[in-house]
Amino acid sequence: MGLERAGFHHAAAVEIDEAACATLRLNRPEWNVLCADVRTVHGNDFGPIDLIAGGVPCPPFSVAGKQLGADDERDMFPEALRLIEEANPAAALLENVPGFASAKFDDYRGSVERRLRQAGYETDWRVLNASSFGVPQLRPRFVLVALKRSAFERFEWPEAIQGRVTVGECIGDLMASRGWPGAAGWAARAADVGPTIVGGSKKHGGGDLGPTRARLGWAKLGVEGKSLAEGPPERDFPVDGMPRLSIPMVARIQGFPDDWAFAGKKTAAYRQVGNAFPPPVADAVGRAIRRALLSDDSNPKRESSARPFRRRARQLTLPVPSDPA
Repeated sequence: MGLERAGFHHAAAVEIDEAACATLRLNRPEWNVLCADVRTVHGNDFGPIDLIAGGVPCPPFSVAGKQLGADDERDMFPEALRLIEEANPAAALLENVPGFASAKFDDYRGSVERRLRQAGYETDWRVLNASSFGVPQLRPRFVLVALKRSAFERFEWPEAIQGRVTVGECIGDLMASRGWPGAAGWAARAADVGPTIVGGSKKHGGGDLGPTRARLGWAKLGVEGKSLAEGPPERDFPVDGMPRLSIPMVARIQGFPDDWAFAGKKTAAYRQVGNAFPPPVADAVGRAIRRALLSDDSNPKRESSARPFRRRARQLTLPVPSDPA
């Protein structure tokens, strides 16, 4: 969605999770959504494309003390590199957890960069925090950008916006939408960014706001993080109570526009939100890549048909065969 807003047209969106595929089709029926294992997809099937972008699964890079092994089947970087080599796009954007930037992954990260250079790309990477781009949470992510050499010299990382959006500013109106008399006071107290939204996995659940440390962080903002709410607090909710977050609330905190609907039940929807790359960050990086490509004389200039973000989020419950929630 962020790349769409930045002006890119999607040749294909590949996703293995059926609930997430249903969400993509629900919101963008015109998109070519391939609900498949990325290992079965071939980059040369899509003709000339400008950008390959993806969130490489992060488990190998987020377990404390874990050393990546050559036989680790969770490592999808080889598949991402294969797709880039097959499709030969003008640019690539890969993101992962900030742990991938740590010293213990220097060798592996270097091997990824060398392979991209061999394919004709120059690379750069940074750890970007979502709170620097208007998202009210601490969400650092490793972002790797690769461009053909003719465009790389024109690439500049996006600059952080001035100031930070707080949780209270972001969702105060949603907290007040059912007449809770404590909403204004709560919003004033929730005057900071929140911890990272953690969607969890199918194996380990994901019906709360994360581990103990994250829930304590939410508690400081006046949020009960042990479970999710079906909706905003009602009129009779205690004025000094600690409300829970609903799916539209966590979606907005993640940077989704309010008109983006989520397929599946509550836990499946929350998992999609928490595992997503914040759209405003993708928008900012996507615009930086697009500027570099459009300033490169070897690339055709295309007009943007990006859709603006709109309000009014909703959660739709659709039957999803693989959703156990």
